[in-house]
Amino acid sequence: MSLIGGIVGGMIGFTLLGPIGALVGSVMGSRMTRQAKSRRNPNNLDHQVAFFTALFACLAKIAKADGRVSEEEVSKIESFISNKFNFSEDERNFAINIFQKAKSDSSSFDAYANQLYQLLGSSPNSLLVFYELLFELAMADGELHKNEEKLLKKIPNIFRFDKSVYEDLYNKYVGKISDAYEILGVTKDMTLDEIKKEYRVKRKEFHPDALISKGLPEELIEKAKEKFIEIQAAFEIIEKEKR
Repeated sequence: MSLIGGIVGGMIGFTLLGPIGALVGSVMGSRMTRQAKSRRNPNNLDHQVAFFTALFACLAKIAKADGRVSEEEVSKIESFISNKFNFSEDERNFAINIFQKAKSDSSSFDAYANQLYQLLGSSPNSLLVFYELLFELAMADGELHKNEEKLLKKIPNIFRFDKSVYEDLYNKYVGKISDAYEILGVTKDMTLDEIKKEYRVKRKEFHPDALISKGLPEELIEKAKEKFIEIQAAFEIIEKEKR
């Protein structure tokens, strides 16, 4: 995609001020031109650049919230860049530089999120995508740290979302994973291979064919089928999260 190709190539001026404009300027430096400075309002490209700048800045704040950026978080960022956004090499470098600078800059998580709302408040779907990506990164290591949760809880107020949006995303990204570990009787610090062994034991225990061969009543067979499906779904959630 080439949503941010213009600014990355230094081909246009970037009119936005505030923390987002400052961060873009710190990354682009002398490559940025100002021929569009006379525009009175930001255009669509400015909004696109602002979205991705604020996104990678807030992702950086989330990643550093627990004190360190984990390997899982780095891998998730790379996945966003390569798979979700399909960035070109220049765009990838831009996003990485934004992320690296924002990890330790003086602008806060709130400042970036607030400015983005001022720009895209009329596009709640874009803001919802933004929020969901923050949740996805926060859970990259399989655990929601209290400092990550504190930042995530600020978004509904900043973006004027109903509080149920936080609860829905929490259940989607946090609740399901926690439930999956509980269903398999495993812990988050276990390796995928260790979890897979436990999964296979439980899968065999509740496999309908094995229970049918034992002559169990139909009612128990139906319950076992439900449990078997639940076990499979739980392992798929954990496997996806671990990989």
